[in-house]
Amino acid sequence: MNNIDKFSISKDSRNFGNAIGLIELSSIAMGYQTTDAMLKAANVELVLARTVCPGKYISLVWGDVAAVEASVAAGLSVAKGFIVNDLVIPNLHPQVFPAMTATNQIKAVESLGIVETFDIVSSILAADASVKAANVDLCELRVAMAIGGKAFYTLTGDVAAVEAAVEAGKNVIEGKGQIVFAVVIPRPSPELFREIV
Repeated sequence: MNNIDKFSISKDSRNFGNAIGLIELSSIAMGYQTTDAMLKAANVELVLARTVCPGKYISLVWGDVAAVEASVAAGLSVAKGFIVNDLVIPNLHPQVFPAMTATNQIKAVESLGIVETFDIVSSILAADASVKAANVDLCELRVAMAIGGKAFYTLTGDVAAVEAAVEAGKNVIEGKGQIVFAVVIPRPSPELFREIV
């Protein structure tokens, strides 16, 4: 089971916007204050605000691009000194949210890619870039809980597509975060894949 079990995105969110913004903080108390500032600054929907390992806090909002940018800017101005990382993705790929809740429907596995990062923001940015770069399916995007504050995502497709997707994910992180490790496994054993999905 994935570590994020609920998202509060409403049924009509598709009409609300397709941008997300996230701030990852090193202080829980500052996380609450930052979230409040983000919500007061713009017409965004709060998707997730919670503590994550190891004692960090994340605030994730959804809305149109301008509102999300304004919300994240307001949060960053409040959270100075406590920011681990942040992101705004203007056109989030539709596979990303289902991957965060481990609800993407995976029909076949030809090869398996795994990208592991030191922070949450890096994994979300990389997963979005990966699925936009090649014909792959995101399996899961796991963030911070019970993995020491790290994050990772898995994806599947043919070997060449998975290799291209993993490379695209690694490239988008350069200068924004840190990769722990990335690997592509051609024809993973069925037992291994059952453990992942």
